[in-house]
Amino acid sequence: MTRTTTATTTATYVASIGESTGKTAVALALAREAEERGHDVGYMKPKGTRLRSAVGKTLDEDPLLAREVLDLDAETEDLEPIVYSPTFIEGTLRGTEDSASVRERVAEGYRTLAADREFMIVEGGGALATGSVVDLADWDVADLLDAEVILLARYGDHRDVDAVLAAARQLGDRLQGVLFNSVAEGDFDRLRTDVLPFLESRGIAVLGVLPSERDLAGVSIAELADELGAQVLTEEAPVDGFVERFVVGAMSAEEALRSFRRTREAVLVTGGDRADVQTAALEAPGIECLLLTGGLTPPSAVVGQAEDRGIPVLVARSDTMATIDRAEDVLRSGRVRRPEAIETMRGLLGDAVDLDGLLDIEG
Repeated sequence: MTRTTTATTTATYVASIGESTGKTAVALALAREAEERGHDVGYMKPKGTRLRSAVGKTLDEDPLLAREVLDLDAETEDLEPIVYSPTFIEGTLRGTEDSASVRERVAEGYRTLAADREFMIVEGGGALATGSVVDLADWDVADLLDAEVILLARYGDHRDVDAVLAAARQLGDRLQGVLFNSVAEGDFDRLRTDVLPFLESRGIAVLGVLPSERDLAGVSIAELADELGAQVLTEEAPVDGFVERFVVGAMSAEEALRSFRRTREAVLVTGGDRADVQTAALEAPGIECLLLTGGLTPPSAVVGQAEDRGIPVLVARSDTMATIDRAEDVLRSGRVRRPEAIETMRGLLGDAVDLDGLLDIEG
């Protein structure tokens, strides 16, 4: 396998087992940390996976944020040479996209960006295996760019260890270590007592454990409304609260209420004509916002009840499926795509991780 090597450049690849594990925040926080220590740092995201449409209209703001945070003078096509859209994948399967030429595109972009840089931070796109159809899974890219890999992982229970072990086998000697991100306070003891010693006994370094941080999770209701172009019907209900997930109200009101009671910090997405589901949601303590679709306004009684409970009601013009797709992307992106969030992540890394060792920087 051909490697691209820049003799004076050290490459660190930030990958993750699944999507939405904080790659952007960690990657740019590490880049800023190295930059603050006086080192010349570049950034690249070879595979763009945040898409506006199947034909490759990219929504990927990560390279734009990197350009702002690191003050980079670089072309977007170098920062993100592959838009990994369904159309691109289809073309690969049909033979119109050639793996060798696609890999060379990534390699050439890297050579351009890495010229005269001491460090390159490379961000993975999607999950670990994303890009396999063109031999550009994360382990392939790490080999291509001669990079060490920091693997981000979530931890909810011990079953998550299986995915860490499988990823470590795929990455092999490229793996610098595992960094657990956004770990709930109640999971810290189990992780440290059971999981960390087990992984280290298997020869897998654990670089650190980062706690869940409110400033890096979810979006405000005001931001959600703005991103969706939604109308806010409630005048008195505050829109500065945060939501971290959404639930879909496509069931009966009784089923919906049972489901809603098991969630928290959620936004309900349902048709504007489903007053029964809307009313059930207003009775559930974990629903923070109603997002109604189809441009349909609910009965005044629902709006009044929502005002009384301080729950904002938003109305989007798009249908339910389109609204769900867009809301999911907004929530998945969260607040990490802001310069302030990168500084928050720098603080978390500084508290939990040996940054000198991680970046191989002295002093």
